[in-house]
Amino acid sequence: MRERTYREALNEALAEALSTDERVYLIGEDIGVYGGGFGVTQGLQAKYGKKRVRDTPISESALTGVAVGSAMTGLRPIVELQFSDFITIAMDQLVNQAAKIHYMSGGQSNVPLVLRTAAGSGTGAGAQHSQSLENWLVHIPGLKVVQPATPYDAKGLLKAAIADDNPVIFYEHKLCYQETGDVPEESYQIPLGVADIKRKGADVTVIATSIMVQKALEAAEIVAGAISVEVIDPRTLVPLDMNTILTSVAKTGRVLVVTEAVKRGGFGGEIVAQIAESHVATALKLPICRLGGEAVPMPVALELERLAIPQVETIVACLRQMCQKDSEEKK
Repeated sequence: MRERTYREALNEALAEALSTDERVYLIGEDIGVYGGGFGVTQGLQAKYGKKRVRDTPISESALTGVAVGSAMTGLRPIVELQFSDFITIAMDQLVNQAAKIHYMSGGQSNVPLVLRTAAGSGTGAGAQHSQSLENWLVHIPGLKVVQPATPYDAKGLLKAAIADDNPVIFYEHKLCYQETGDVPEESYQIPLGVADIKRKGADVTVIATSIMVQKALEAAEIVAGAISVEVIDPRTLVPLDMNTILTSVAKTGRVLVVTEAVKRGGFGGEIVAQIAESHVATALKLPICRLGGEAVPMPVALELERLAIPQVETIVACLRQMCQKDSEEKK
């Protein structure tokens, strides 16, 4: 198994798609010579040409609209928006067009579109370039939403998203781009809607998304001597693999949900609700704990930025509090 960065894994997935399917093309701002806002498309225009890797003017609504229209004609566009915050400019094309065309045409038209975008904080990019808005798109029927946390998942999920006949919103956390991990050289896909147990445990189930997966794993290692933590990464928010989550909850009886997005109205609340409505709700030994971002615009100052979202120490403190009674009884 080779080691690759998250960025390199995404680049490989795009290159494989371009080389094997002439219907695939990339479209976005600065994705050609510049190689994309975060370097993911580096070298692809030189290899596949300007028609397959198309630089556009600065107009997210226009380039997304072009992608929706071309997808309806049989092409398979992959859009790059430099920051996930800019999805706000393309919401009409995504919410009122891409998500609804298959339904409104009675199944006669598909929109096989992938929209890649960099999300999240950690770089001091400020309130307009650091948001986690994935729950906005989760709310829309007709869209699939993906949040890979590792290089392996990034490549496999992107290949699956490109092959899907539905519009897929593909969120890449900015702090993940330099993460390294094992990535097979051969082509592979990870089915959308299949969660992954990143760490097995018996005392607490932690359900974490995107960059919070790494933070949850760090926290689990810190408390490992006293608390056995199971870390689950949903990987795709839509479709959501609740079976894997509920199986773990039935085993541990304790649940912590961690997301970077603002806690109020966030996806963590959806997971909590589905657990509460399920057959394993009676297995809970205490109320579910939920960590998420503060309800503030994201600060520029790095120290303030850290305070605005859950950190490893926040997760550790929550895990210890959840298991405090058991620890006292063991003593």
